Amino acid sequence: MPSLKDQVAAALSKITMPGTGKDIVAAGAVSDIYEKDGKVMLSISVPADKAARFEPIRAAAEAAVKSIPGVVKATVALTAEVAPGSAPKAPPQGHGHGHAHAMPAKNAIAGVKSIIAVASGKGGVGKSTTAVNFALALAARGLKVGILDADIYGPSVPRLMGLSGDKPEVNEDRTLVPLENYGVQVMSIGFLVDEETPMIWRAPMAVSALTQMLRESAWGDVDVLVVDMPPGTGDVQLTMAQQVPLTGAVIVSTPQDLALLDARRGVAMFQKVEVPVLGIVENMAYFICPNCGTHHDIFGHGGAAQEARRIGVPFLGEVPLEMKIRETSDAGLPVVATEPNGPHAESYLAIADRVLDTLAGKPERAAPRIVIE
Repeated sequence: MPSLKDQVAAALSKITMPGTGKDIVAAGAVSDIYEKDGKVMLSISVPADKAARFEPIRAAAEAAVKSIPGVVKATVALTAEVAPGSAPKAPPQGHGHGHAHAMPAKNAIAGVKSIIAVASGKGGVGKSTTAVNFALALAARGLKVGILDADIYGPSVPRLMGLSGDKPEVNEDRTLVPLENYGVQVMSIGFLVDEETPMIWRAPMAVSALTQMLRESAWGDVDVLVVDMPPGTGDVQLTMAQQVPLTGAVIVSTPQDLALLDARRGVAMFQKVEVPVLGIVENMAYFICPNCGTHHDIFGHGGAAQEARRIGVPFLGEVPLEMKIRETSDAGLPVVATEPNGPHAESYLAIADRVLDTLAGKPERAAPRIVIE
């Protein structure tokens, strides 16, 4: 019996590529086909100036794949190829209404009351660790919480939440059921691919997979969905900001100038697409030597607080550079869940309280500075 990949290729070979006289497989338009546990993902390359006309082809391909026995989910994205020497056209400018162009409609996520993005301008600042402990801190305050790992190219939430190797089920509505640990619902592309498999996807395919996880997961009744965003300000971040009704964004940075420069770009992106910035977290703010107790500002100190004041957004607090946080994160035992009364959890809980105060319109609390002796 042919493999599922071969069956997918055979089904796609019945769809004609317009203007070529060939099917989309023979025309070389189909990417590598990814298949895991009945979930199929692929992309179709099309000319950038004709991308809109190819939507029926994409829909037909997705329907063909879904009709194959054994396929439980199918994601087909269009990848727009720009011809050499050409450039994308600028969007049309508005006239007389005070806006360059209208923002796209943002459809609500079923069962989700509010969505908070946790973002950073660059990688390596501890954004995912912060996102997970922030979500757990919100849950500790009595909220029903979910976390979506939107870092398609580097999903780390499964490991941080102690769910590595687990797989979500598909319910009777053919909808993914988020996994759960520590009282928080979790969805990640990391559940659908092996941990060491590189995600060599172009942006449209990554965006399509993310949209499917967001909108086709059975979140149920969730007060806050925390989204662990990819680092930077690329297509995935922009799509989330433009198409998802984000309640606000939390920006994570380390204190040094280089990280703050990238964080500034992240703040600017959210502001341009009219997403409120709920505040900035300074991660790895300082280090206390466990042997001599000496305080070290390894990456500088206070840069995030100064930046927050400069741009007029709340400073949410500091999280120390602490071996305990690193060890528990690597082990899938986040400190807020496993040591809720400890000093490390206190910093995340204080940050969550400040975000909740901001959402409730309460006056700002003094930003917490938790010193680990």
